[in-house]
Amino acid sequence: MVSQTEYKRKFLVVIDETEECDRAVTFAAWRVHRTGGTVVLMSIIEPPEFRGLGVEDVLRAEAIEEAENNLDGRLRRLKEIGDVKVETVIREGRGAEQIEKLIGQDPDIAILVLAASRAGDGPGPLVTHFVGRGVPIPLTIVPGSMSDDEIIAIC
Repeated sequence: MVSQTEYKRKFLVVIDETEECDRAVTFAAWRVHRTGGTVVLMSIIEPPEFRGLGVEDVLRAEAIEEAENNLDGRLRRLKEIGDVKVETVIREGRGAEQIEKLIGQDPDIAILVLAASRAGDGPGPLVTHFVGRGVPIPLTIVPGSMSDDEIIAIC
């Protein structure tokens, strides 16, 4: 059994360029700020569809650069919140599959935090996937329409 001093709960947040992503980052960061633990920012790049003539390498490099830029923006936001321990991960592959692999590899990841899309066509592909299929850890879904103040108030 793991003692309270050894256990370090991690909140996994999937990073992309969507506005809703900020909602999930804000929620996880404020929970960690107030209760301890670590925010794991995960960026997933899709494998290049075009292969050959070196184009695949160029597309992969561009995707990694974009993922790093997204992570850097979220890291700046976390610094504004204050004392928040952060880890970053970049994986290549299909989104839900990579999330499940990371959860399986890191037993300290205790909560998956996603934000629901504000668009009228559903909550988003990851939310839909994990609500329909399940995940072996608690799933927190933050409404994409919540303000920072509303999120902070419940953390």
